[in-house]
Amino acid sequence: MSILSDFESHLSPDLLSTFQSLTSPFLIQQYLDSMTYQAVERDRSPLNVMRDNQSHCLDGGLLAALALWRIGFRPLILDIRPDPGADDDHVLALYQLDGRWGALAKSNYVNLGFREAVHKNFRELVMTYFEHYASIHQTKALRAYTRPFDVSKFKPADWAWNEDSTVKLYKRFYSLKPIPLISPQMAGRLNPVTDRNYACETLFTDLSWSFGNREGH
Repeated sequence: MSILSDFESHLSPDLLSTFQSLTSPFLIQQYLDSMTYQAVERDRSPLNVMRDNQSHCLDGGLLAALALWRIGFRPLILDIRPDPGADDDHVLALYQLDGRWGALAKSNYVNLGFREAVHKNFRELVMTYFEHYASIHQTKALRAYTRPFDVSKFKPADWAWNEDSTVKLYKRFYSLKPIPLISPQMAGRLNPVTDRNYACETLFTDLSWSFGNREGH
């Protein structure tokens, strides 16, 4: 796993100590949660996520996958996708314990993050996000997901610190074919997210970074 050792060689002593302290999925999630969330157009490498101490769901998810790899998990990321034009994609870093799947994620929304490893398959895991994936228009936006992408197999292998390679990895990841979760008929009869539920979903959320509110959307 030379990618990991090479990545660690790029870290300052303080950041190396931080990275090596992430000894469980939950500790990795807590580290993601401690970072500033900013949905800027730049998609950082894991190295620059740590250096800048900020991330969004895509680059935070990649860092989480790298940290999971260091403690013995396959470095897998999965994309969950909204109704086109309704919201941002959301990226999960996956982990498996005793044959069951869980997830880590960096999010601006409190209920789109960590999942315990209790789910039989990817669809079951992804559907736990369905009621929480609310657009600013209070619609239930989740529509599809992709198969997991194993980042350890991506070339060039310097993606953890060379941002040019990281961007290539992200483009490959976003080219994966979506698997529908619900039919158009189901989508057409979905109920809106109530005001009360939306207030819960957006607790602690900086709505200025939400799709449809931030600059450029």
